[in-house]
Parts: sequence; structure tokens; C-alpha cells
Amino acid sequence: MKCKFKLVLAVFSVFLLASCADNAQLDFLTQKPDSLAQLEYLNSYKVLKSYVDTIANPNFKLGAGVSLSDFSAKNAAYRLVKSNFKEVTAGYEMKHGAVVQNDGTLAVDDVIAFLKNAKSSGLSVFGHTLCWHSNQNATYLNSVIAPTVVTGSAPARYDVLWSQDFETDNNSTSGSVYSWNGNAVKSFTAAGGGKGGVGRALTITNASVRTNDWDCQIFFTFPKAVHTGDKLRFTMDIKSDVNASYPTQAHTAPGAYKFWNFFGTLSATPTWTTYVNEMTVTSDQDGCNTIAFNLGKTATTFYFDNAKVEIWNPNPGSYTVEKTSNEKKTLIDKALDSWMSGMLGATKNYVNAWDVVNEPMSDWPDPTQLKTGVGKTLAADEFYWQYYLGKDYAVRAFELARKYGNPTDKLFINDYGLESEDQAKCKGLIAFIQYIESKGQKVDGIGTQMHVTLGQTTIAGIRAMLTNLAATGKLIKISELDMGIRPTGSTANLKTANVTLAQMKQMADFYKQIVKAYFEIIPVAQRYGITQWSTTDSPTSSSWRPGEPIGLWDANYNRKPAYAGFADGLQK
Repeated sequence: MKCKFKLVLAVFSVFLLASCADNAQLDFLTQKPDSLAQLEYLNSYKVLKSYVDTIANPNFKLGAGVSLSDFSAKNAAYRLVKSNFKEVTAGYEMKHGAVVQNDGTLAVDDVIAFLKNAKSSGLSVFGHTLCWHSNQNATYLNSVIAPTVVTGSAPARYDVLWSQDFETDNNSTSGSVYSWNGNAVKSFTAAGGGKGGVGRALTITNASVRTNDWDCQIFFTFPKAVHTGDKLRFTMDIKSDVNASYPTQAHTAPGAYKFWNFFGTLSATPTWTTYVNEMTVTSDQDGCNTIAFNLGKTATTFYFDNAKVEIWNPNPGSYTVEKTSNEKKTLIDKALDSWMSGMLGATKNYVNAWDVVNEPMSDWPDPTQLKTGVGKTLAADEFYWQYYLGKDYAVRAFELARKYGNPTDKLFINDYGLESEDQAKCKGLIAFIQYIESKGQKVDGIGTQMHVTLGQTTIAGIRAMLTNLAATGKLIKISELDMGIRPTGSTANLKTANVTLAQMKQMADFYKQIVKAYFEIIPVAQRYGITQWSTTDSPTSSSWRPGEPIGLWDANYNRKPAYAGFADGLQK
């Protein structure tokens, strides 16, 4: 049965003021408590920040994630943070979606009040975050690039649905994407290698004849699906080093096969030709937005240039004109500039470190590549800057952060899942940082979020990650640390009400291992700090790990064993 134990301290007010700004009671839910004495030891601990050796770690910042409403109210959550930490990070309220209004203006009054409050409380603020795909005002950003409405009437015509001239290394343009599977090796010709000696062309090399033609594929994805009855025209300049024929398939997303034919079979020779196919969408192709080209039956290099899909508009009347890729790129770049100049200009007197780019790397199928929303239904607050600015969106973000922030600001790139044992995502992020810096921008630090789960996350993976990050020479920050628990054999994380005291002590030990590993592996000069993302256990109503025991304190601000583990990790 569940038992609730309270240890009431005789010197309530002294304990509250002197030790931790916690409540005066220790309140735990556990199934098999051994004795109250097992909990008393928590009262002997001092506030967390007192365990940081500031002489040995002069630049280390112990931080906490906060909400502006709690912090501004100066309630118990605020007092707990003020007593135990030296830096705060706003979980949501400094992001694009919270600040940018539907007309593009910035509402920063609440942010400035928060920053002033933090400064007067002796707390630095870590800015989070400037360029992300989530928590964006996507309504505004999409309105910026919406088609132009032309009033009046016009003769029937083909309207461009998607086009790509492959003149950049980026595989995304205006929400349209080309991608490829593992057997298709992508490259580009030199300038002048395109059709007619103009510009560049995309090349795909298939090294050997495959068992199936679809074992080597390239995909073109256009911004919206087509439907039964739509009349389409596909045009593309093609050639290949040897004569080759290759069919097309209709997919609903790259790799999501629906029908064996989309735009017929293309025949290429070593001489450039223009392939044109007009067709009417059948019910078999309804809902598709991706062309798959099956290249597996010929071992050669294929060349692609000036690809375009058009849709027939029989009665334009008052009609819309889609903005070109270059127009969209210019408009989105301007929107990024406006947002970053406004936010950095308003906050630079208070904020000296920022997450400039957040969560750039993919989770699946290849964590070494950039994240994309292709093939998924986007949430209302999702917007992928890289659709329009390409891979250099991050280069541009760091350029703007340097331009509009303080010269000495520390600029970070931040991601989650870097602690996986295969280290693929961690290495992919490091390679992306190297790319950003090859374009002339400096990345000062790397944030590893560390939303870990005891029973799934391993200390071996964490130590491998810290070793790889330390080798970059960058500042390293554990930026969003919190911990759930999943027992062996379970398919879900435990909720707070079901966690035993023994399990809470196991979580405490894991906290200790993590924090100690950071100080052991990261050199002193690279130790930016550790931020505990959830100071208290998550409410069941929360959107983040709802109902899980992820805090160092419980919901009533009583210390948990995790507090002791974290404190022990901070000590030598």
C-alpha cells in the first residue's frame, strides 16, 4: 500500500531561511519506506550552489529552468531558484512563438521585466532560443511567404507547383525537398556543368546494378499533395554517363510508396535532353506529393537539372501567384533578421549567452543529417527555417547573433539525444558545427540537453558524449538536465505516485554519476555549467513529461533523494 510520511522540523523558520528555501516538511510518496531516518539526511544538505567550488570553477554556472509567471510572482518556486542557483533559463517565454506577434512586431515587456527581476535577484540569464523549428509563430512566418493574390481574370495555364534548379548544396528550397537513400551517392557538377553549360546540376551515382530498381532511389517532394483529376506537367533536363532508363513511383512522402507509376519512365543518354510528361492524377496517385526515381538497374552517374512540376489551372479568375524560391528565401531571411535584431537589441544589456540554434539534427533515419519536417503534419507552431535558407540557416543565425548581440556574448548550439551509445547524433552535431565555422562563423559552446531516463540512458553513453564534446575545445553546457525512470521490462516511464523510495535513491545515484562525469571529463576552461530543467516533479497537466518524478524537489518543494545525488556530484 502507499504510505505518506512527513518529517516535521522543530525549527521551521530557521530551516526555511538558512538551508534551502524549501518547505519545512519532507513529503514523499513511496511504497515500502524503511524508516523516517532514511529521509532525515536530506536536511543536512546546504543549498545546491554552495557545493560549487567557485575557486576551481570560476566560470561555472549552476542554472535552473523557470517559467516567467512563477518567477515574476516571486512565489515559492522563485525563492527556491534564487536560493539554490546562479543562472536561470526561461523555458518558453523568450522564444519566437512567445514574442513575435502575428503582424511581425515583438512583445518584449514581460521579457524585460523578467530580466530586470533576475538581475536584481543576483541571477544571470541564459537566452533560449533564437533559431528553432518549434515554438515559432508559424502563422506570421507562413503569411510572409504566402502566394500573391492577383485580382481579375486570366487565360487557363499551368501554375508552378514545385521547381528546383540545384544551384546550391542545400537539398531544400521553399518547402520542397530532394533526398536519396543510402545507395544513391549525391554530388553536384562544377559551375558550367548544368544543361547548356549554365550553372550546376545534381548528380546521383549508383555504384552497381541492384537487385531491385528501387534499391537506389532519389525523391522530389513538392509542397502540397495532388489529387484525383489534377492535370500535371513534369519537366526536367536529364543525362547519364551511359544510356539508362528509370521509372518513377508515386509516394506520399520519401519512402512512403503508394503507386508504381507517377510520371512514366525516363530515358537518359550522355547528351542532355529535356524530359516532359503530362498526366492526369488517378485515384491510385491521389494524396501523393513525392516522385521517386528508381535508379538501381544501371550502374552509372545520373544528372538532373531544372526540374519542375506544374499543375493545370483551367480558370484562374482572381488567382494566386506562388512566390519563387529566391523570393521566399529573401523574405524569410528578412524575418529572421527582424526577429533576432529586435530580440537581441532588447535584451543585450541583461543576456550574455544564447542558444542560437536549437535542435538542428535529425532523429531518424540519419541523426548525422539536419532535421526536416518533410513527410509529417506540422504542428501549428512548427516552422523549418532550413526549408527556405537551406543548410546555411545556422550560419546566418550565428552571423546575426554576432551582429546584434554583445561582442563578448557566448553563442551556443543545443541539441538532445547526444548521449546515445552509438554517438551518431553527437558526431553529426560536431560535424555541423565544423561546417558552420567553415563558413566564417564562430560557435562558442555546445549545449547537451540531457533529458535522461534511468533504465534507458547509460552512463557509458554520457561519458562517451562528454569525451567527444570536450575534444572540440568548446564551452560545454548540460543545458536541460532532468531525469525520468523506466524499470527493466517496462514500456513506459513511471509516474511520480508509483516511484518507490529505493527507486528514488537509484535516481539520486545516477544524478551523482552524471554530474561527477561532467567535472571529471570536461576541462575547467570549458565548463560553462549545468542547468536543471525541472526543479520540481512535473504536474500531470504539464506538456513536458507529465506526471513524472523529474525534479530535485517534489511538487511541495520538499527535497528528494535526487537533490542529495546532485549535491554529491557537485562536491569533489
